[in-house]
Amino acid sequence: MSSTSSSATNSSRTTSERFIASAEAHSAHNYHPLPIVVASADGAWMTDVEGRRYLDMLAGYSALNFGHGNRRLIDAAKTQLDRVTLTSRAFHHDRFAEFCTRLAELCGKEMVLPMNTGAEAVETAVKTARKWGYRVKGVPDGRAKIVVAAGNFHGRTTTVISFSTDEEARADFGPYTPGFEIVPYGDLEALRAAVTDDTVAVLIEPIQGEAGVLVPPAGYLPGVRELTRERGVLFIADEIQSGLGRTGRTFACEHEGVVPDVYLLGKALGGGVVPVSAVVADADVLGVFKPGEHGSTFGGNPLACAVGLEVVDMLSTGEFQQRATELGEHLHAELGLLAGAGTVTEVRGRGLWAGVDIAPSYGTGREISEKLMEKGVLVKDTHGSTIRIAPPLVISKEDLDWGLAQLRAVLA
Repeated sequence: MSSTSSSATNSSRTTSERFIASAEAHSAHNYHPLPIVVASADGAWMTDVEGRRYLDMLAGYSALNFGHGNRRLIDAAKTQLDRVTLTSRAFHHDRFAEFCTRLAELCGKEMVLPMNTGAEAVETAVKTARKWGYRVKGVPDGRAKIVVAAGNFHGRTTTVISFSTDEEARADFGPYTPGFEIVPYGDLEALRAAVTDDTVAVLIEPIQGEAGVLVPPAGYLPGVRELTRERGVLFIADEIQSGLGRTGRTFACEHEGVVPDVYLLGKALGGGVVPVSAVVADADVLGVFKPGEHGSTFGGNPLACAVGLEVVDMLSTGEFQQRATELGEHLHAELGLLAGAGTVTEVRGRGLWAGVDIAPSYGTGREISEKLMEKGVLVKDTHGSTIRIAPPLVISKEDLDWGLAQLRAVLA
């Protein structure tokens, strides 16, 4: 193509198309985003580079539970930006102790180990469980096993994909890390059979998000808690997507009155402002670490602690949990009508979180997501026929109803 014709092609493209073409040319293709280029956002709404507004019904996979540009979180970040942003853990800073104390209190635990991303929290939990198993439980060196559930999504690091059943995440990334046993999600008897004297932990999501917002059978989580206590095994709950208000409770485990030994937190803990994650447990678990055995240059940095502390304060009132409960009941009632009409084959979830299986005759999850985007609503597909709905907890009922009306129109 001549330079003249190339220039003509570029000038005929929209601003979004030029951004997308540049991204496709110069970034690794590890995501398949919808063809929208966001320029700004506020609350539950995002605006693209052409000025078109979209209702965000994904909320950054629950990282934006409190909405885009939440004033309290932005102000907390701005104040801290003017003071100090990073010290590394080589030194103490004046936000660290309060963040750890308040987050531990929110979880009903004693200690916090701050990291940055959800995957880092999971990796940290794996190291914690193994160290605890050797030093506290007395498992012979090199024999620690962790039981996980099929369909899990705990991240995409080399160790984490070693116990994934998603071939898209696993293929071509071996050799894999040993030490994990995979059992069917929700199957308590399979879990019981898998636990041995060498088992140090059971690691599960109280609700499997990436798998399509799968809620386990009633009694499963209490059964896991009882079994792990009986066998002297840590119960690690990955609440990175399900926690911090998304399901109508601070933690999804609360719906069945369960308190795990270890909480894994992330996403919403950073308020959509900075990446913040944490492993939270009692001192008899996290106390196994000694200086030099684990760390992160940015983990627990002053900016992250300032934002995370504001998140903890916001959750302490119960306002967001209540909002997720009330709007979630409305969301699931409306989605249930679609299931009754045959356009949707199944709806799962809790609070403001739903996995919606689209009837095959209406299109794939990706096709429905693209059609919704054209109508000004943003969701994301998973596993072929499923779309996930998880709007910010600050969404108004009117905006939620408008988004659901667009879904009905697409499926009409």
